[in-house]
Amino acid sequence: MRISLYAMLIALSVLICNAQSSRTPIHGEADYYVTAYALHYRLPIGFVRAVVAQESGWRACAVSSKGAAGLMQLMPQTAARLGVQDRCNIKENISGGVRYLAWLSQKFHGDLRLVAAAYLAGEDVIERRGLLYRNQEVVTYVSQIRGRCERQLHVTVSTP
Repeated sequence: MRISLYAMLIALSVLICNAQSSRTPIHGEADYYVTAYALHYRLPIGFVRAVVAQESGWRACAVSSKGAAGLMQLMPQTAARLGVQDRCNIKENISGGVRYLAWLSQKFHGDLRLVAAAYLAGEDVIERRGLLYRNQEVVTYVSQIRGRCERQLHVTVSTP
């Protein structure tokens, strides 16, 4: 009886740890690719980091109720258009997501407000309405991305 109780407690601990680790942000590898692709496509690293944080909370296999998946929450059609085969693959997802952000940045002449809005709502609606588009979800999203970018600028690095 005593052994089975310990076995159950150990099994429960393992399950809890596995569940928690699946929600733990994967900053190391993901941030490496965010930085590399942002530099390659000449996008602000802080902006790309803000999008990843907002979209998935840095969870590599996050899946939304709408079907978006991965760190940058790519929809199946967008992933296919970008050549992303495995949306949960960190490198593929970030490569495709940053490439899409770069394409949007070119389309919207570097206006990151419009880029963020189009990333959430789709480029067609933002192309038609621009900054006049007042969908509350999109307005909130753009504001949150901006806030995340600003907070990154105010982070101080402490030296040992």
